[in-house]
Formats: sequence, structure tokens, C-alpha cells
Amino acid sequence: MNLLTRKIVLTWLYLCAGLVFAMVLVGGVTRLTESGLSIVEWKPFTGILPPIGQTSWEAEFAAYKTSPQYQKVNQGMSLADFQGIFWLEYLHRLLGRLVGMVFLVPLLFFSVRKNSLVNLPRMWLIATLVGLQGLVGWYMVKSGLVDIPAVSPYRLGLHLGLAELIFALVLWEIFRLTKCTQLVFNGGDKIKLLAQITTFSVVIQMFLGALVAGLRAGLTYNSFPLMDGDFIPHGIFIDHIATAQFFHRWFAFLAAALVLSQAAYLWRINAEKLALALILIVTTQISLGIATLLLAVPVALASIHQVMAFILLGFCLRVNYIIAVQPKLEGK
Repeated sequence: MNLLTRKIVLTWLYLCAGLVFAMVLVGGVTRLTESGLSIVEWKPFTGILPPIGQTSWEAEFAAYKTSPQYQKVNQGMSLADFQGIFWLEYLHRLLGRLVGMVFLVPLLFFSVRKNSLVNLPRMWLIATLVGLQGLVGWYMVKSGLVDIPAVSPYRLGLHLGLAELIFALVLWEIFRLTKCTQLVFNGGDKIKLLAQITTFSVVIQMFLGALVAGLRAGLTYNSFPLMDGDFIPHGIFIDHIATAQFFHRWFAFLAAALVLSQAAYLWRINAEKLALALILIVTTQISLGIATLLLAVPVALASIHQVMAFILLGFCLRVNYIIAVQPKLEGK
């Protein structure tokens, strides 16, 4: 019975992680297609249903016409064109509601049953963060409904960072309930510190990516390795776009070097599969980043680039768990 319960809990956690991952993917496409500002009101409960009938669609379209995006970017667009961007943002918000329900309903059940396999304090924290993420999402969207038809890059970074935290906490619970590869750990505190610094560098790089996305900085300086013929662009620290792209493109190599150092250590302790996975992911991610820049941010490539960052984060967290946490548990 305990084994069956463990499988049920793990299935729930994997589903939660998968839905967060899907939210990131859909959210990225929504941002890249500039669909995120198509719904100008936040209706957590009544907004679950889309417009039904011509009258409802025209009312929704009329509300959108008051937004800066319509007035400054999409002036004169047809109702059919509006529906094209509306459905993406609607899907993103609907998926957010689904994530909340999938977290909350089973958690209530496990709480009533006092399931010992579920870390209730941590899972309630995650559920609270999921609810907070909805508020942060609307806080972000509101920034693009005032004067400028674009969301604040800092609010976008906060929104993405909160998704990273939720994803990381769910993965940590999955690792706790599954057996990691048995390794001969002999690296000491230095290797633990390397794992932590590597993961932190990936998080910083993801935040820099959010700033680049929010500033639409990927649409400029579409050359590599130079930026309009210069290694250090003119106006750095003055021009936000140049500064964001410069640090995002070069901090990536520092983060990659740390990931590869981590992989080298894993290889030495006979964790070749995990080492190869890190090498493959980080090299793919660097290649995707360069290609996305050179091609001026095509939606497909940019979306893959964003979700690949979450995959890399997941593997870095697994390394942290194996090196820093598992040995303590096995020593008990």
C-alpha cells in the first residue's frame, strides 16, 4: 500500500512539474507573439469562460481597443486578427487556473489524510506561490496597459523567477521521493559549493534573459560575437538594450563553464550519463541562444531556448540534490 501511495504522490508531483513547464512554454509563445496584452481585465473566476457569441466578442474587442497596444501598434486590426492573439493569452490564463487546481485539490486530500509521504508545509508553500504567481502575472500585464504597449522587463523577470522557484521546489520533492544514482561522493564542501554556484549562475542567466525579452533586446545587435562591430557596444550602461544583451550573451559562457566543470566532476565519480546530459544541454542551449540572436528571435527557436533553460535548471538541481542532500540522508 505504501508503494502504491508513493506512486500516486509521485504521479501528482510529476504532473505539477509538467504543467509548470507547459505554462512556461505557452507563456513564452504568448510573449513572443505579443499576445499577452490582448486581455485587458483580470477575472480570476468569471474569466474561465471565453467570449461566446458575436456580442461578447465585440465587447472584448472594444475593451482591447482602449489599450496602448491597439492604439499604438495594432490600430485598425480586424476582429479575426484580435481573436488570433486573444486565444493564446486565454490558453495561458486557463492553463494557470488548471495548475492551481492540480496543486490544490490533491493537496487538500493529502492534508486531510495526513499522508506522511507528502511534505505538507513545503507543498502548501508551493500552492501559495502558485496563487501568488497569478497576481504577479496580472501585475506584469498591467504595466503594459498604461502608456507603453510592453510589459515591464523587471516584472517579467519577477514572473519568470517565481515560475523557476515553483518548478525547483516541485522537482526537489520529486528527488526526495525517488532514489538518485548511487555515487561515491568524495568532493567535500568545495564540490557542494560548485554545485550551488553553478545553479545560481543559471538562475542569474535566466533573469538576464527575461530582461532581454522584456526590452526586446534580441531584435537588435543581431551579430555574433561582435555587437555592431564592437565587442563592447557603444552606450553600454546607458542604453538598457545594449547593456542587457551584452551581459546576457557573455554571462552565458561563464554559466556554461561552471556547468561543464560540474560535468567533469560527475564524470570522475562515474556519473557519466548525468555528465553527458549536462554537456549536451548546455552546448545545445548556447547554440540555440546564438541562433536565436542571429535570426532575430524567431518564435520557435526562442521558445525552445526558454524551455531548455528550465531543463538545464532541473538537471543542475538534481546534481545539487545528489551531492549535497543524498549523502546526508544515507548517513542517517
